[in-house]
Amino acid sequence: MSEAIWQALAEKAIGGRSLDTLSTLTAEGLRIEPLYPRNLADRPRALRQNDGAWGVAQRVDHPVPGEANRLALLDLEGGATALTLVFEGDARGFGLPVNAAALASALEGIELDLIGLRLDAGDRAIDAAKLLAGLSTARRLTSAALTVDLGLDPIGHGARTGLSAPADSAGELRDFLETLRAAGLAGRTFLADGRPYHEAGAGDAQELAAVLATGVAYLRRLERAGQPLDDASAAIAFLLVADADTFLSIAKFRALRRLWAQVEAACGITPMPMRLHAETGWRMMTRRDPWVNVMRITAAVFAAGVGGADVITTLPFTLPLGLPEDGARRLARNTQLVLLDEAHLARVDDPAAGSGGLEALTDQLSAHAWTLFQQIEGEGGIEASLRAGLLQGRIAETRSRRARAIATMTHGITGTNTFPALGIADPAVTDVARRAEPARGALALPSLRDGEAFEALRDAAETMSVQGIRPTVFLATLGGPADYGPRATYAANFFAAAGIATMTGAADGDPAAHGPTSAVVCVCGSDAAYADRLDATVATLRSAGVARILLAGRPHTPDGTRRSAAVDGFIHSGSNGLQTLTSTLGFLHEAAVTRP
Repeated sequence: MSEAIWQALAEKAIGGRSLDTLSTLTAEGLRIEPLYPRNLADRPRALRQNDGAWGVAQRVDHPVPGEANRLALLDLEGGATALTLVFEGDARGFGLPVNAAALASALEGIELDLIGLRLDAGDRAIDAAKLLAGLSTARRLTSAALTVDLGLDPIGHGARTGLSAPADSAGELRDFLETLRAAGLAGRTFLADGRPYHEAGAGDAQELAAVLATGVAYLRRLERAGQPLDDASAAIAFLLVADADTFLSIAKFRALRRLWAQVEAACGITPMPMRLHAETGWRMMTRRDPWVNVMRITAAVFAAGVGGADVITTLPFTLPLGLPEDGARRLARNTQLVLLDEAHLARVDDPAAGSGGLEALTDQLSAHAWTLFQQIEGEGGIEASLRAGLLQGRIAETRSRRARAIATMTHGITGTNTFPALGIADPAVTDVARRAEPARGALALPSLRDGEAFEALRDAAETMSVQGIRPTVFLATLGGPADYGPRATYAANFFAAAGIATMTGAADGDPAAHGPTSAVVCVCGSDAAYADRLDATVATLRSAGVARILLAGRPHTPDGTRRSAAVDGFIHSGSNGLQTLTSTLGFLHEAAVTRP
């Protein structure tokens, strides 16, 4: 079938509208088309450092070293090939103490020269690296083949906390690198980490630009410490966030390899495959109906694997609730193992190559990220941009656009603002309290999850229920099930996003019976029913004492006529659901506490 024939059939299927109406824009304004031609142009391939499967990394963050060791051994026996060792001060509130005894206990019985290891220690990264160097020396693990990423990212930590630490002098860094080499830790010292920016709401191109600028800043530090540029580039690892937006995540991982090769070429460095870590996104995870996180995480792992990540760390699906138990950890690693061993996802190098859509997205992201990277460099580099609050301001604008899409439910979060399920029990987590967050400065980037605003409404509704105030909206239906069914279903899901229950009944029954039950009524029916009976129904509900009346539908009819002005609000796709739900919940609470 030719493209022209396909386009004609597609336009017919969508009611004669142009295919342009199916195009979408990302939060950064990148255009995604509904159809792309095959693209076999000669481009750099997104290849891993080593052929074959990516490393399956498991997060080790239990604060009790002995228990952390037990979990790490279970993970390795269960198929993990790498560990992400998390220390206290981590943004999730868990982690090991930073001392020699804790590190030795956590790694007891683990052959470090047979696995991959990444340290995640925030502002204690240098201390943790020195402790690992001491442990390596004590165990006589002096092989330069140790696969260790020490994870030093002072720029990223400063962005997250707003408390930038002074950079070490060239001499101090040189001495530190010599200590690492003597201990056999000649791997990647610095980590250009995208997590602080992604969790603050950055778009994909903004995350890429920040990571790229961070990598360049570390190149300069290492060069000042006397490192040849080739060695300096090899001493930097990268980390990108993989989320449930599968195509954009694939393109993002592919784009970073292309962009860093461009930086290396500009510096006179022979481009070599970078060490690229992936971690599934914190921003996309939800505390409500956390089982849906399993699907989001699977999509993210798929994207990172197809995009060419060298090592993937999967956040367990219960992490927003607390420290995960064994079952959630097992599911985290098995998600990767199933994609590797049963779906054979790593059998093909760069499987996205030649795909018109993915090549176009990679090209767009690369071009836009390079422009943003040049902007950061023009501001004096990423550290200067962060000190001036410039990068934070641009990320805040993108975050605001994303927040509006979530509030209007045009960006759906399954189980939270779309298709919420009330009454689902939370899975168990380990009884370990989160540590308090570290101090943060005025320019700190926030660490946010997309669903937090709706989760706060659910919390408020549950508090009301505990107080004996069950928030409920009555759905007043017009006509038969075929007339009111679609909008009543939409309304029930809409109110459930705030933890508000619904009752359904005919509007032409006895509305007075429902007035005392709920201070809010939502009328649901077809357009024809609204035209015939809406005004009379609203009048009857008002006479029955209903204080607030909403309508499931848009303010105007399909021909542009304004619907009844007697209703207090409208709920529909694209309306500000968060605002309506917040006011409705507040109205229900006020009505309940003031009711005689």
